[in-house]
Amino acid sequence: MHAVSDLGSSAVSGAPDEFPAKTDAPRLLICLFGGLRLFKRAGPISVRGGPRTEALLLALALGQRRGVTRERLLPQVWPEADTSLAIQSLHTLLHALHRTLADPIDGAMPVVHDGEVYHLNLDAGIATDIMTFDAFARRGDQAWSSGAEAVACDLYHRAIALYRGDLQGCGDESAIVERERFRAEYMVMLGRLADAARRDGDYTRAMDNASDVLQCDAGREDAHRTLMACYAQLGQRVQAMRQYQLCERILREAFEAVPEPQTRALFDQLRLHPGTGVEQERLMS
Repeated sequence: MHAVSDLGSSAVSGAPDEFPAKTDAPRLLICLFGGLRLFKRAGPISVRGGPRTEALLLALALGQRRGVTRERLLPQVWPEADTSLAIQSLHTLLHALHRTLADPIDGAMPVVHDGEVYHLNLDAGIATDIMTFDAFARRGDQAWSSGAEAVACDLYHRAIALYRGDLQGCGDESAIVERERFRAEYMVMLGRLADAARRDGDYTRAMDNASDVLQCDAGREDAHRTLMACYAQLGQRVQAMRQYQLCERILREAFEAVPEPQTRALFDQLRLHPGTGVEQERLMS
C-alpha cells in the first residue's frame, strides 16, 4: 500500500474549541455531520480547500476501510473537470492534506492508496464522526432489542452528540442515500429516547427529544403524538390539542394526507374525555 500525496483556498470554519463530548480521543478526528470540522487532541485544525476538501473526505469516510476507486472519486469531487486535470487536482489536494494533518498522526499520510483504491489511513489513528455514530447506533439498537434500555439510551445519547446536522457535499446518489440513512437513524434514536423519558415520567426531556425529531421532519406523527401526550400529562390539554391541529395542517399542506388513526384517537380522547388520562402506550403500539 502506497502513500499518496498533494489544495486550494478558503479555510474551513465553524469548528468548536474541543473534541465533541463523549467520544474517544483518536489522534485525528474528522467530523462531517453539519459540515467539515477537523480535530487533533490539542484542539481544532484549520484546513484549506473548502468544498473540494469536504467532498473528498466525505467520500473516503463513507468508503470506510473498503476504500473508493479513483474512477468513482474524481466525479464526486471534480464533477465537471477533465480527467487528467482532476487527477492532478487530486494529488495537489492530498499533498496539502498531508502537510496539514500529518503532525497528529506522527507524520503518516492521512490518505493512502492501493493501486487506484483510496482510503483514509484509519490504522494511523484517524477516526470519523460518521463511523463512530454508526457504531454507537448499532450497539444501541442491539441493547434496545435485548431489553437493556438504560444501556441503549446511553449509547444513543453518545451517537446523537455527534450529529450536528445532515451530511453536506453529497456529490452522488450513494452519498445522498447515506445522508438520508444517517438522518433516519438519528430520528429513530431520538424517538426511542423520547419514549424512554416519557415512561420515566420525564416529560420535559421527552418533549425536547420529540421536538428535535420534528425539526428534522415536521411530519413525523409519532413525535407529534409524544408531544400531545406529554402536554396532557403536564396539564396542558389545550396545547396538546393545538399540537394535533399543527400535525393535521402539516400533513394536509405537505402531502394532502390526514393523520393516522392513532393520532386522531389520541386527539379524540383529549377532546372528549379530558380527565381520563392519556393511554399513550396503547395508542402508540
